Amino acid sequence: MLALRFYASGSFLEVIGDTMGVDKGTVSRAVTNVTEALLSKKDQFLRWPTQGDMMKSQRVFFMRGGFPGVIGCVDGTHIRIQAPTLDEPTYVNRKEWHSINVQAICDHEGKFINIDAQWPGSTHDSHIFRMSDVSLYLESHNRSVDDGILLGDSGYACSRYLLTPYLHPATPSQEAFNSAHCKTRSTIERVFGWWKRRFHVLHGEIRMKPGKVCRVIGACAILNNIALLLKEDMEGDGQQDGNGVGHINYNGPEDGRVVRNFITTTYF
Repeated sequence: MLALRFYASGSFLEVIGDTMGVDKGTVSRAVTNVTEALLSKKDQFLRWPTQGDMMKSQRVFFMRGGFPGVIGCVDGTHIRIQAPTLDEPTYVNRKEWHSINVQAICDHEGKFINIDAQWPGSTHDSHIFRMSDVSLYLESHNRSVDDGILLGDSGYACSRYLLTPYLHPATPSQEAFNSAHCKTRSTIERVFGWWKRRFHVLHGEIRMKPGKVCRVIGACAILNNIALLLKEDMEGDGQQDGNGVGHINYNGPEDGRVVRNFITTTYF
């Protein structure tokens, strides 16, 4: 209860202790113990989707935005922290406040299928993705677009498994591609908003050392997925599952821009 109150409110540990009738040390130990207990269940509640899961994501994403082959949406979000004592400048993000830059990938339900919470706020999104385990996995296992693609914003590099919008769309088809891309990729932005509203500790400044902040972020990601498994509705999400196909029949060079052009000319 103490840990959940902390995740939900982001209040000072002393305030939570006063509210619950315990001292600050007890609250701190409770938060640490529950955080570690949740992280020990990471492989159970926060995992890469199965083949069946990916096929369902492709169908639902296609029905929502008309974009084929999508198994997930990737983006970064900054979690504010107090200024650390070590390597303080590296945690200052482009908005000039201290943060952890968190990369997350969600499926059609808003469930996190991958999260990387370990990078200082000054780290660029594209670098985080390039160095992530999921990038290494996709590089070796995703051999064609039929294996599914991720959607990311223009801050990422376009590849055969991560498609980004056209920076300067020159045709109506490219404009339509960008529109469907934006509509579909907005799922991850809605998830971030819902996630931070439910776990308000992520919305304010977390007054802990960066290493512990990263573990709290991971625990809240697991709780997000548990909430969805327990059928807790995502606020403001009225999307319904559909029966569209969303499968790409592509046979050509496995280059991000070539794949993007193929999808544009075929579907838009």
